[in-house]
Amino acid sequence: MPRPLKGMFRRGDSWYVRIYRGGREVWRSLGSDYEDACKKLRKIREQGDSVTCQATVREAVDEWFRTYVPNARSPYCVKQTESRLRMYMKPFFGQVLLQRVTPQHVRSYRSWLDSKCKSPTTVKHILSDARCFFNWAEDAGYIDRSPFPKRIMPRIQERPPDRLTDDEVAALVRISDPHGFAVRFALATGLRWGELTRASSTDIQHGDLVVHQTKSGRVRRVPIPKWIAPELRLRIGKLVSFSSPGQFNAAVRRLSGVERFHVHQLRHTFACRWLEIGGSLAALQQMLGHSTVVMTQRYARISDDLVRAEVRRLEERTVAATVATRE
Repeated sequence: MPRPLKGMFRRGDSWYVRIYRGGREVWRSLGSDYEDACKKLRKIREQGDSVTCQATVREAVDEWFRTYVPNARSPYCVKQTESRLRMYMKPFFGQVLLQRVTPQHVRSYRSWLDSKCKSPTTVKHILSDARCFFNWAEDAGYIDRSPFPKRIMPRIQERPPDRLTDDEVAALVRISDPHGFAVRFALATGLRWGELTRASSTDIQHGDLVVHQTKSGRVRRVPIPKWIAPELRLRIGKLVSFSSPGQFNAAVRRLSGVERFHVHQLRHTFACRWLEIGGSLAALQQMLGHSTVVMTQRYARISDDLVRAEVRRLEERTVAATVATRE
């Protein structure tokens, strides 16, 4: 069977098309025969019947958020999406009819977001919601083609991982428990904050920590280093008793004197150290729980200290070779 005409969809044995009248959606049956259904749809369009969506962007966004977002995103991302729609997309597009949105509208939306002094990363997240919404509207038959233009997403400048120096790590691991243990546990496993605070002693199986509730939704196993295993054997129940990352960060800064500390730096430091001692990128990807190796590759940038050490090593070899040649 060829691809159905735009706007046609099948339910059971029959074909339907959405008709919009008075701001309400009505399904019109086109029959069960495909060829006949195509003829009926063409006739409807020739007669100028209201196959075109008369809903506003605000109304369509509400439907997209109600029917699509909860099934495609995690609960945390659903909350973030709801906040971005309420603060940006709905106020900007307002009562504009969905069918009348053009690429220029979206470009103006991008300029408006930039004028709000938002960071490029935030603008990218907001525009990603808009792109997903318009693609959904096209797929649902509300519009013939998504108005989202090409080359509109902001370019994000790559930043090196925000890792801790060896001196800062030494100061952090010396602080008293329970903050000191949480720091050491994070440095040993590279867990995210949520994974860290949900970890329990019952999750330790055969020398591995089984991480259940992950960002990707996939269970993974993280090997436990021998240097922290004795501390874990003495603990029962939740391994980390903290819940607020902000309060934890403030307490650790006060106890350690590392003023720039935040808990996610421990994950970055774990990843960078793993690669610096010769660990493989594939193994690091699995331990960190990244969906693609591209996300892990940002940690493959070697540190400045290693670059300097390599330069000194090559200089020594060059000097030695020059001396040997002269002799």
